[in-house]
Formats: sequence, structure tokens, C-alpha cells
Amino acid sequence: MKLFARCALLVAVAVVMPVQAAMPARPALKVTTLDGTPYDLAAQRGHWVIVNFWATWCVPCIKEMPDISHFVSTHKNVSAIGLAYDDSALADIKAFVAKHPVSYPIAQVGLDNPPKDFDEPRGLPTTYLIAPDGTVAKRFVGPITGDVLAAAITDAK
Repeated sequence: MKLFARCALLVAVAVVMPVQAAMPARPALKVTTLDGTPYDLAAQRGHWVIVNFWATWCVPCIKEMPDISHFVSTHKNVSAIGLAYDDSALADIKAFVAKHPVSYPIAQVGLDNPPKDFDEPRGLPTTYLIAPDGTVAKRFVGPITGDVLAAAITDAK
């Protein structure tokens, strides 16, 4: 009877849990940045790209933003896109970015409509390092630094 109960529990959990498809080898990302500019991850091929999910209320996110900005500014073959994974009003996101400026574009993605090709963040910040060929070289959950990014790029080469 215990085996039957365990199987029934596993089936119930499987039915309740949302199914999440595996990320594609080369994820697509098309968003509009806060300034209204279209952003297409595929157009960044040939460069390393940092895709950073963050939120205005996330203290570690706020702490890492200057590090990411400095890293992008000092590495010619690296770009970034910040994805405000936040349901705050657009004006509030813009005000936040004005108070915490970065050297890379920011787009807002709603909690109810995250980018389809990326796993839904289970914690913030979540950062993907995309290799020049468009593949995911590394995924980080938690804050990152320029040193961590440099090491990940070196390891992936």
C-alpha cells in the first residue's frame, strides 16, 4: 500500500507542477528596451552577451549592476541586456534605472510573460552568459562580479 500511495503522490505532484520545456541550445530573445529600441539577441552573434534578470526590490541585483556595467564598458567583445523581471509600473522601472544607471540596455519582462526561450528565474538575480555562437555558456543564480564573468568566459573558450 505504501508503494501505491507514493506513486499516487508523484502523479498528483506531476499534474500540479507546470511543465517547463528545456531551453533551446541557442535561445532567442526579442524585447523592446525602456527607451523604445528593439533588441534582438541574435543580432549580437559574434560577441559574448550577458542576459541579466533582476528586479527593483532585489538587493543583490542592485549591488551587481555596477559590476556588470563596468565589465561591459571595459570588454569590447561583451555586451549585456538587463531584463527587469518585475511587474512594477514602467515609469517606476525607468525612475529606478535613472537612479541606478548602467551602460547597457534594460527591458521590462513581466512575471506573467517571461521570455519563452529562457527558463523562468527561480531566484534573482539570474544571469546567462551567451557565447559568441549564441549558445548558453553558463547560467548563474545569485549575484555575479566582473571576476566571475571573466573566469566564465575564459573557461568557456
